Amino acid sequence: MSLPNAQTLYEVIDATWPAAGTSTCGPFLIREGKGGGNRVSSAIALDRFTDTDIDAAEGAMRALGQTPLFQIREGEDALDAALAAKGYDVIDPVTMYAIDATKLADERPPRTVAIETTGPLTIMREMWATGGIGPERVEIMHRACKPKAGFVSRWQDKPAGTSFIAMHDGIAMIHAVEILPFQRRQGLGRWLMQRAAFWTLDNGGHTLSVICTDRNAAANGLYSSLGMSVVGRYHYRILSD
Repeated sequence: MSLPNAQTLYEVIDATWPAAGTSTCGPFLIREGKGGGNRVSSAIALDRFTDTDIDAAEGAMRALGQTPLFQIREGEDALDAALAAKGYDVIDPVTMYAIDATKLADERPPRTVAIETTGPLTIMREMWATGGIGPERVEIMHRACKPKAGFVSRWQDKPAGTSFIAMHDGIAMIHAVEILPFQRRQGLGRWLMQRAAFWTLDNGGHTLSVICTDRNAAANGLYSSLGMSVVGRYHYRILSD
């Protein structure tokens, strides 16, 4: 089975981690994030544009109370250059990974590593909060497509971490992975990804995917060690006032 290309994974991200609302402004899609972070607050180019179009998109984002922010996807060198010329800075380069779920679903991990839940529990919210994932991001999970699930992790009879997964068109994407500091370096991340692979197959899917900022060296190392393939990248350009 061939892995999804970058464009397909952009669609999976938008479905499994959706903005609160969207509107068009000329050739740009404006996303309303309501405090949910860059992925749901950045504008996307839909067609060819001019500098005037960029200015209009800036105004639309400011009208929402958002700092002008654009997501630059693969092949969008012209937009990248135009924003650079306007003084936009690069932030948060991201790598997208994917793998055939059957390649990770070879052995079920310990049950408590990822206990499936139907919604964010209080303990999950508390653990997410320690990693900077606040209620605005938890609200995104409520908007996400189905099937979806939360995972709460326990290890050595103590809370260990939490995560969220959703699936679009057979491709599952895991989000908001948070392992508590005192529970790290014990293999929980690897087991969590294996559990996510089983969840993908159990729910009729075929591919497991994840996205990771380039600055998170530990997570990128984990996904590479699991045999996950890089299928695309993107970054943001932000206008610092």
